[in-house]
Amino acid sequence: MEDLIIIGGGPAGLTAGLYAARSRLKTLLLEKLSPGGQVLMTDWVENYPGFPEGVSGFELMDRMRRQAESFGLNIQSREVVRLHLGPDKKEVTTADGSLEARSLILTMGAMPRKLGIEGEDRLTGKGVSYCATCDGPFYRDREVAVIGGGDTAIEEALYLTRFANLVHVVHRRSELRATKLLQERAFSHEKIAFSWDAVPTRILGGGGVEEIELKNIKSGELSRLRLDGVFVFIGYDPNNSLVKDLLELDDYGFVVTNNDLETSVPGVFAAGDIRAKLLRQISTAVGEGATAAFAAERYVENVT
Repeated sequence: MEDLIIIGGGPAGLTAGLYAARSRLKTLLLEKLSPGGQVLMTDWVENYPGFPEGVSGFELMDRMRRQAESFGLNIQSREVVRLHLGPDKKEVTTADGSLEARSLILTMGAMPRKLGIEGEDRLTGKGVSYCATCDGPFYRDREVAVIGGGDTAIEEALYLTRFANLVHVVHRRSELRATKLLQERAFSHEKIAFSWDAVPTRILGGGGVEEIELKNIKSGELSRLRLDGVFVFIGYDPNNSLVKDLLELDDYGFVVTNNDLETSVPGVFAAGDIRAKLLRQISTAVGEGATAAFAAERYVENVT
């Protein structure tokens, strides 16, 4: 039996694994893809402390992984399909069999939220994307739209200007929610245009994106933009399928925890983007991963 199983290998999971391994807990981290999470798709990170010139998302996560492994963290590429959260032990079922642990830390993160409009699903991968770093180079010398007005949307819009001739930022409000520094960069960029008070209603095209239909939420007027790609950045939905019926969730499906990051089930902790909280950033995920590991260590000490 493991002392601790961590499910998810993003910044929160890797930090939790680092702290747990240093504390000599018998720890296993399970990640169905590559360790690093959403950060692997981030071109450049400039707000993580200690990197004044910035750092690529891949390099940052590779450093975190190597540091955790240097203290003996066991990372395995396995997908978890079911959990059983008993009072004395937690059973983790994977495609390769079942595992048992005294405690769990959930760091499954979140996934990009979809618009839910006509044409989105049909044209996903054919002009509709949720990752500028992944797909931006395909739009060299073309026009694209970015849907959203937060930090991620504006960061990705700025990144897309490396390739596209013009980036249309479509936002449902009359002002952006992104930090002021990002706003200043976007407003001064000659390749970025804005459609205010607008929401997309349809994405149109045959074999690929050709147009997007917009509705002005104040006037109700419909308009269309001719373009080649649509990038959607309107927030995230938690990867909570494993715990929907097992833990307390907030109204948006994020896992509720106390100050020690313990969930509604004793011995089960949550950290990172899957948690109900104010801010979802690499720095907050790292802090929560450390706290969750420390809390899990105390829990294990008290139950053994």
